Amino acid sequence: MTRRRELLTPGLKVGLLGGSFNPAHEGHLHLTRMCLRALGLDRVWWLVSPQNPLKPEAGMAPFAKRFASAQAMAHDPRICVTDIEARLGTSYTADTLAALSARHPDIRFVWLMGADNMIGLPRWRRWREIAGRVPIAVYPRPGFTLKARLSPAAAALRAGLLDASDGPLLADTAPPALMFLEGPESRHSATEIRNRGGWPAGTVVPSRKL
Repeated sequence: MTRRRELLTPGLKVGLLGGSFNPAHEGHLHLTRMCLRALGLDRVWWLVSPQNPLKPEAGMAPFAKRFASAQAMAHDPRICVTDIEARLGTSYTADTLAALSARHPDIRFVWLMGADNMIGLPRWRRWREIAGRVPIAVYPRPGFTLKARLSPAAAALRAGLLDASDGPLLADTAPPALMFLEGPESRHSATEIRNRGGWPAGTVVPSRKL
């Protein structure tokens, strides 16, 4: 697979959206644009995971197919779909963030996660290390938004909580820093799409080398 290089300038604000993208769908695009706007980000990187440790391998499409679906859905030049986790050999977010921070010390990263994942954050390996490395923005998800605000992880990070109206400040805030974004919730679901057999058509195209 050939790759084109992503231009990275010091001070760039980059949101990191990790996921299986099994498949990518309109919900990913919706929440990415929400984060770009609310947080004043310059880019959002879609980190297509080789295999999420918290998800079963059964039903997981091959990496190339998932990567292609993300490329086909990334209808915005500010979105960079990348296979960097596969190239780094990382499966855990803490390891990925450590590697990216070492490679790009001048980039201001923000971790983007859904309210459903915020509830389960304590199950992630070294989750407090994650919170101590980059600011975290939580986007709303149907049925989970209020629960995420009341979750144990949110309580543990309450001292670093910022108001959503201060969105553009998050990338410049020393972690641990947490923000709950506000906006319309997307009901698109990868599980629902798979159940319908509705994988989007797409071809693997060049990824961006980071």
